[in-house]
Amino acid sequence: MRSYRDLFHVPEFTPLFLSAAGHTAAQTVSGLALGTLVYRATDSPLLSAVSMFGPSLAQVLGATFLLSGADRLPPRATLAGIACAFAAGTAVLALPGLPLWTVFAVVLAQGLIAALGGGARWGLLTEILPPEGYLTGRSLFNMMNGLLQITGYAIGGALVAVLSPRAALLLAALLYAASAAGLRLGLTARPPRATGRPSVTATWRTNALLWSSRPRRLVYLGVWLPNGLVVGCESLFVSYDPEAAGTLFACAALGMLTGDVIVGRLLPPAVRSRLTVPLLLLLATPYTFFALHPQTPVAAMCAALASVGFGASLVQQERLVALTPAELSGHSLGLESSGRLTMQGVSAALAGSVAQLTSPATGVTVMALLSIAVTVTLTAVGRRGVPVGGAGGRVAERSVPAQHLTE
Repeated sequence: MRSYRDLFHVPEFTPLFLSAAGHTAAQTVSGLALGTLVYRATDSPLLSAVSMFGPSLAQVLGATFLLSGADRLPPRATLAGIACAFAAGTAVLALPGLPLWTVFAVVLAQGLIAALGGGARWGLLTEILPPEGYLTGRSLFNMMNGLLQITGYAIGGALVAVLSPRAALLLAALLYAASAAGLRLGLTARPPRATGRPSVTATWRTNALLWSSRPRRLVYLGVWLPNGLVVGCESLFVSYDPEAAGTLFACAALGMLTGDVIVGRLLPPAVRSRLTVPLLLLLATPYTFFALHPQTPVAAMCAALASVGFGASLVQQERLVALTPAELSGHSLGLESSGRLTMQGVSAALAGSVAQLTSPATGVTVMALLSIAVTVTLTAVGRRGVPVGGAGGRVAERSVPAQHLTE
């Protein structure tokens, strides 16, 4: 597809896009509100980071037990039901006097079902759009995420300051409910992409099949690890500068938006393929300057510059689609999304632990250095012979450029 405008001429793309926008806005506002609420109650960088990114951490359970439903359940009912569950859970989080263990139980439950939602959404996108339109469509979704995070963190920060974190959580619950209504009314009832009943056994079997192909394994590792470690840096924004956390998150979202525009629309395929590894290095390097304890303006510029590197994920996701059979697209993309978000949650917990023992600035620096080390290591591994071929995993060995490791 030649332009973003062409996407909106495709039936069902608009309601899927708008409902995802509402879901993203709700996640942004609720994450900042909950992180602030927990930090005020505990004064703990670790608990604040885990409360914001705990749903990501819990996605590993969804990917382990529920992900076969991404292709074996009707997508409209699945996505609408998940949005309703998020609305109810977020409303519970807004209740006053809620024990901390209950907060984290709700966060765990949201993360568990979010894994299924990611697979269902991205699998449905491959059905709605023609193959040549997938990268353009995913780029537009990423741009929407960036724009809504910029405005969401700004508005969320204002709501937290002017009203209260609980008021922001109630607004997020309403946004989730609106997203569910949009999905139910705007999408047609499609049958599942794959036959059979969803089950734990089916999830494990398909995970093993997807992981058995070395090209797919390398894509998964390349998109999960560097990305997740850098999100660990972002998880410390609240404890690094509680008064300016919304500004730091908004600047990071602006950088991500810029990277998605550059990679998704401005770079030809051959060029963006060669830039994958440099983008992953850019993703982490600016955060190493947090070792100098920069003031808010410099810290915000570092966050914005680093987040341009998130554009690497577009190339990685496009390659994953090319390597995966169509009937497993939802499961495969759900596994990519769940693994990436799980790594983000793990990294948030790790970053919070380092910050608890040292300082938030040190935690940011350590996570950035780890991301750089992982990217360099994976690039070195990629210089060996890498099997290439069809999505089914029957491939031949030949040497490929290192950047294909992370595409």
